[in-house]
Amino acid sequence: FQLQASGGGLVQPGGSLRLSCATTGFNLDAYGIGWFRQAPGKEREGISYGNGVRKFYSTFVKDRFSISRDNAKKTVYLQMNSLKPEDTAVYYCARASARLIFSEWRTPSNYGYWGQGTLVTVSS
Repeated sequence: FQLQASGGGLVQPGGSLRLSCATTGFNLDAYGIGWFRQAPGKEREGISYGNGVRKFYSTFVKDRFSISRDNAKKTVYLQMNSLKPEDTAVYYCARASARLIFSEWRTPSNYGYWGQGTLVTVSS
């Protein structure tokens, strides 16, 4: 199994980026995918989770970020708008059960497979 996050880069505050998580080796339809991020010196934190039906977001990105997927392309996206300097971090996608509930999705140990991260830097 493989997950590969891409799409990071340098963006000015208020700008937008779309991250992609390309998956191979498993049927994306049958799994949930979460997005996490980790800033220097901080713990990894959950941003969003989606299984094609349900979508969960952390409060600090709700209304700014949006998760979506294209099962035919085996890719999950994270659209990030109104970016702030505090959004600077390495962003990761990870695979989990499609049945995670709201109280479970932010826990990294519920994810069995992780992709390499992509760096997002928000700075003027």
